[in-house]
This record gives sequence, C-alpha cells and structure tokens, in this order.
Amino acid sequence: MSKKPSKPLAQELDRYITPFRYDGSGKFHLKDHKTSEKGDLDKESAQAILDANKKRLTEFQEKLYAQDRWSLLIVFQAMDAGGKDSAIKAIFEGINPQGCEVHAFKAPSSKELDHDFLWRHVIALPERGHIGIFNRSHYEECLVTRVHPELLAKEKLPQKLLTKNIWKERFEDISAFERYLCRNGTVVLKFFLNVSKDEQRERFLDRLQDPAKQWKFSMGDIEERALWPRYQAVYQDIVRHTATSHAPWYVVPADHKWFARVVIGSVINATLEKLDLRFPRADKASLREFDEVRKALEQEEKRDNMRKSRKQPHAQ
Repeated sequence: MSKKPSKPLAQELDRYITPFRYDGSGKFHLKDHKTSEKGDLDKESAQAILDANKKRLTEFQEKLYAQDRWSLLIVFQAMDAGGKDSAIKAIFEGINPQGCEVHAFKAPSSKELDHDFLWRHVIALPERGHIGIFNRSHYEECLVTRVHPELLAKEKLPQKLLTKNIWKERFEDISAFERYLCRNGTVVLKFFLNVSKDEQRERFLDRLQDPAKQWKFSMGDIEERALWPRYQAVYQDIVRHTATSHAPWYVVPADHKWFARVVIGSVINATLEKLDLRFPRADKASLREFDEVRKALEQEEKRDNMRKSRKQPHAQ
C-alpha cells in the first residue's frame, strides 16, 4: 500500500502561524490578541514541536548557506522581559554560527547618531546565505523615540524636518526599506512578542530573586513599565502602519514562553520551506573533473597501500 504524500510544512504548522499573522489587511487592535494563548498544546507537546523545528531549521540553514542566494532577516521586538533573548537561544540552538549573526541594538552611539536612523541597521544586514537576527531593531526609532521625544533631539535632524508627520514618514521609509530588501533576496520576518503586564511583573520578580538573572534587571525597566499604556499604543500604531504582504508582523502570544517558541520556529521553518532551498548541483564539466580527481585519489591510495605492504616484515 503506497504511503500518503506528506503535507507541506506550512500546512502542517499553519495553526501556529496564520492566527498570529497580520499583513496590513483589515483592522488591527492589539487588545484583540491574547497574550496567554497556547493553542491546543501543553508544555510537553510544545517541546516535541520545538525539537522537530530545530532539526528542520538546521537542515534548511545548511541549504540556505550552500545555495548562497537568499538571506533571512528576523526582527524581534517586545517589552522588557518579553522573552526575546531566551527565544533566540532556544530556537537557534544547534545552528551553524558561521551562517547566523545576532545584533542587539542598544542606545545609538555618537557615531550612529551622525547618520540617518536606518544606517546602523543597514550595515548589520545578513549577507546572502546567512540568517541575521535583530534583537530590537530599526523599529526602536519609531518606538522609544516616540515615547521619549527628548531622544529625537539627539539625532540632530534639521529643525524643519521635525514636523508632526515624522512618524508617518518613518513608517513609509521603513516599509520602503523592507520592500527593497525583499526585492533583493532578503526575506523579512517580524515578531512582536506580546506579553501581558502581569507576566512582565512575574518575570521581573523572578530576576530580582535569582542571582543568575539579577544582571538582567535595571531600575530603568521599572521606569519604562510605568509607561506601559503609551508603549502599547505605539506598538499598535507600528504594526498597523508597517505590516505588509511582503513583510507581515507576527503578534506572538508570549505569556507562555514555550508556546511563543513554537509560533516563531514554525513561521521560520514554513518560510524557509517556501524558498525551495537546494544544494547546488555540479555541472557536467565539474562532474568530469570530480571523476578525474576521484580516480587520482584512488590510485594514490593504492600506491600508498602497496608501499606499506612492502615495508611490513615477512613472517618468519
């Protein structure tokens, strides 16, 4: 009896992808997206999917690197303690570090402030065959600077450009930038890890109590927490204005880290599957050369074996 053809990966994982994807069509309200969603999974079954996704990702990355045509840019945004660092660690465990780079964007340096707001992100883009991960990203320039307008003054823009339209213009610039990347072979995946304020509090308490995690905590985290409603409103605006068919946002329920990792890993693998990645095929001329080299190596092995056998002492 013949085996049934296996489902495409995107179809198999769809229930962990489509409900959280927003491509700009229809209305978007952040409050409609549950932070505690966990689908039909428990932690144990989620781990099985995570393990399978890690194995798939390792195989896809090898082909991505060998084919050297596409690149993948993965953007992570979240409130503090949203789970970005741990998600990156869990999902990309086992990946070949030669083909993957993580960039964590902090407050811009004086040199970076002397350039346009996208400059430091452009120079960190992944080359062909590589995966680039932005732990925070160019979206900070529409987020933190909007919540804290005083930071915008440090960017030294000409005064006449600081108009009420600046955020709309930045959204347009980012969308054009991402469209440009997609047209040039860089696939853009954007994840907003949507964590609740209650869960953030629990994670802060955990950091404060665990000596191995205390280094992650700063008083600035509490100051930013006080601005929670403002951050949520700005995140909603960002998703609404920069979600497109070529670079959609995935609003990932992040109260349960294990479920967030299932969603993120499923999106990445389903996306890579659609690229039809393959190992490069050698042309006929190369195959003839390979055959000649193989024969030469085999002859060398025979000669070496004959020399070794002559050197062995004869049995008495």
